[in-house]
Amino acid sequence: MTEFVFREDAYRREINATITGIADRGAIVLDRTIFYATSGGQPGDTGRLVLPDGTAIAVATAVHPDGDKTQILHVPEEGQPQPKVGDVVTAKIDWHRRHRLMRMHTALHLLSVVFPFPVTGGSIGEDKGRLDFDMPEVPDDLQNLELQLNAMVNGDSPVTSEWISDDEMLANADLIKTMKVKPPMGQGRVRLVRIGEVDLQPCGGTHVARTGEIGPLALGKIEKKGKQNRRVSLLFA
Repeated sequence: MTEFVFREDAYRREINATITGIADRGAIVLDRTIFYATSGGQPGDTGRLVLPDGTAIAVATAVHPDGDKTQILHVPEEGQPQPKVGDVVTAKIDWHRRHRLMRMHTALHLLSVVFPFPVTGGSIGEDKGRLDFDMPEVPDDLQNLELQLNAMVNGDSPVTSEWISDDEMLANADLIKTMKVKPPMGQGRVRLVRIGEVDLQPCGGTHVARTGEIGPLALGKIEKKGKQNRRVSLLFA
């Protein structure tokens, strides 16, 4: 099982690790990692694995193998050097990209507060994110909702993590806002992300430390994606 260092410290930009396996297509397994793997609407990190001799392996993305949430595969770009099991590497993420994803991920949690409807899907990007809501009608006070959103950002609330057991998660299903995405369970405990007094929900992704770090936000298009499904886009203003 890989140690997910990013869950304890999302700001860690590099770390030393040991290669414990090589999977299909040269995907690399480490004993510990700061690379977030694609899940929950957040894309996997990009970056490099640097060997002691300075040889760098460009990582195109990070994924969980066949739904196994206990491991992360670091998928190299084509034509990269082939390391060996036992090699020690320095793992370095593309920090600029990761930080933008962190800001947007936290912003989408705030979006789920100003739009208090069940979430049916979502996607996190570097410049834009979106949430799909089970929302029969679009609210007619969108300008006010955008003001509320930015007020929460400017409130500079702390963003913290806490843990509960899988059984406690099942007993507190009302904390789950997403209808289709399951909380990150299966390891015996589930991480909850708390935003001050504003929000609390299960999440395995990476977030900023305070809402003030997000920066100004703007509501984008709201699209009809079904009888009651509405897609709300969010952008960095």
